[in-house]
Amino acid sequence: MIACLNLSPWPLVMLEKQHPGVPVAALGEGQRKVVYANRPALDAGVSVGMRETAALSRCPDLHAEVVSGPTASAAWNELLELLYARYSDRVEGKDGLAFLVVGLPAAQELAAALHAPVGLAESREVAQLAALRAQPGQVKAVVGMQEGGQAEKLFLQLTPVHHLHVLGVTPEKIEGLRFLGITGLADLWKWSAGQREAFLGVDAAKRLNRFLKGERHKTVQRYQPGQVIEATLTPEGPITEPGQAEAALSDLLPVVWQELRGRTAAYLTLHADTIGGRLSGTRKLKWPIDVDGLARLAGLILAETDALSLGVDSFTVQLSGLQQPGRMVSLWAGLAELEVTSQVLDRYPQALVKVHWLDPFAYATDAQYEWVDWLSGEVRPTVMTPRRMNFIPGKEHHQQAVNRVLAFFEGVNP
Repeated sequence: MIACLNLSPWPLVMLEKQHPGVPVAALGEGQRKVVYANRPALDAGVSVGMRETAALSRCPDLHAEVVSGPTASAAWNELLELLYARYSDRVEGKDGLAFLVVGLPAAQELAAALHAPVGLAESREVAQLAALRAQPGQVKAVVGMQEGGQAEKLFLQLTPVHHLHVLGVTPEKIEGLRFLGITGLADLWKWSAGQREAFLGVDAAKRLNRFLKGERHKTVQRYQPGQVIEATLTPEGPITEPGQAEAALSDLLPVVWQELRGRTAAYLTLHADTIGGRLSGTRKLKWPIDVDGLARLAGLILAETDALSLGVDSFTVQLSGLQQPGRMVSLWAGLAELEVTSQVLDRYPQALVKVHWLDPFAYATDAQYEWVDWLSGEVRPTVMTPRRMNFIPGKEHHQQAVNRVLAFFEGVNP
């Protein structure tokens, strides 16, 4: 399924996220005129094209700010990186509109996290039309409908005329359609292909006619991450044996793993350059990441590409979808930086302890973690320390049983 995340206009959305609950307006970089304004600002009398001074006189509480192109672009690229790392490796987007391949639960999580409308459908066009009709924080799903079927046709016929820009109709032609009394796509459906071409123009009508006949765009390109950790190894000769490949990857993977420096990655990509060209594969990673896990995944990718049969001239390993993980290792994260910590420890040296993780995935609680002193790091049992069961060795248990039997016959208290 293709999800469409609607965050347009992006400069206005940025300002609303920074200043929630207040009237905001995005100004142009040149003459400082209002380019975009949110609903509270519009209700207060602010209109697009109004100068900043006039807008402030209409709405004294208005927050008007210029969002430069580089700032908006950098924030948008950061959002795409986040979508790539958390949701899907197929992400495309620009100008506040993002397309990604996810399922319904992930789309609902995305809509709730960003409080933005999301459309979900089999094609990009229908997903965008659904996103335009969704409420912020909700998903409008057009699923289970046969492409070109009656159910999808009924959904599309409800498309209002101001949403036709999704299908390539220009704003000038939309105004002309309104002048003719056209209220939506249902009215245009009644026109012939020649009538649509005569009114809308050849290019716009050709795209619209193809859409009405059932032509859809169903693909989302793979995202090209901006932040990548990469390492390359070129052996002296072509590698054809699995043992040689394992040795080469064991030298290469620790390099990229050390470059993470506490971060986590979403995807592992392996490129193998052969005589027949470059063979590549990508696998999604799971936290926590270690060298052994990376080696296993790299081996699986290499086996899928079957590059060893051609001879590998060089290996390239990439880690993408970089993020800083959050993990709570004590009751108060970052407590060491607080001044009150040193004050408490000066007065009560034994007051604080912190957890030392042994194996978070161990079955026994006492093998998972232990409590250590905050200052010295020595193991310090507390009431929260997992208790070990005191098992009596088999030999001692047997000797105790023999002594009880002898004591019974001898009439002596054991």
